[in-house]
Amino acid sequence: MAKPLTLEKILFSQGFGTRRYCSDLVYADLVKVNGVLAEDPEEKMVPENLLLTVDGQDWEFHEKAYIAFNKPTGYECSHKTSHHPSIYGLLPQPLVERGIQCVGRLDYDTTGLILMSDDGQFIHKMTTPKKNIGKIYQITTSEPISTKQMDHLLGGVVLDDDPAPCFAKACEQLGDHLLAMTIVEGRYHQVKRMMAAVGNHVAGLHRTTIGDYVMPDDLAEGEWRWLYQEDLAQLGKSIPG
Repeated sequence: MAKPLTLEKILFSQGFGTRRYCSDLVYADLVKVNGVLAEDPEEKMVPENLLLTVDGQDWEFHEKAYIAFNKPTGYECSHKTSHHPSIYGLLPQPLVERGIQCVGRLDYDTTGLILMSDDGQFIHKMTTPKKNIGKIYQITTSEPISTKQMDHLLGGVVLDDDPAPCFAKACEQLGDHLLAMTIVEGRYHQVKRMMAAVGNHVAGLHRTTIGDYVMPDDLAEGEWRWLYQEDLAQLGKSIPG
């Protein structure tokens, strides 16, 4: 069982502000714990399975944050953006305050699944090239997809800046202009450049899967959800020992 913590420390750990501010939230009658109004910020409790309500916002306690996010087009995966708004502006402020980061990035015009966490070890395991974790993209192309192009992608293409070939781990044609491609690397604009190398052009790009985790059908663009132990176990299957 987890060690009991004061309510002030629990709120602070979840990203609700400084410890002083978290105490003030309690004194202002803005905090409920499992539906009961909290009165003492120094009250100790076991944080596991707590449902906090802070200024009307329900919040599950998570010692570490692991979330899945469905990125819409037109957003950058950065705190310091260049030309487009940041995806962090679409997240609740407590997640941003506790330092959540993208587990790999998507281009501003690419949509789909992003994992995010404040657990540095998890981020490293999921992004290190040594693990070769597959990612599936649905690619809408400007020209019809040919068998020859898919064979070329599977056999390896050479990109301009690197003599080492890039391989698609798998290709599945879903329509005349729709291809599902699995890659295990993460080079700059890799999917777009691979398609250009075989004589086609990416008109739309959407990531559906990371490792063994498939983005839920009910996760709308711009929305996020917690990853639970069963989700993390699913992702764990993706990581070679």
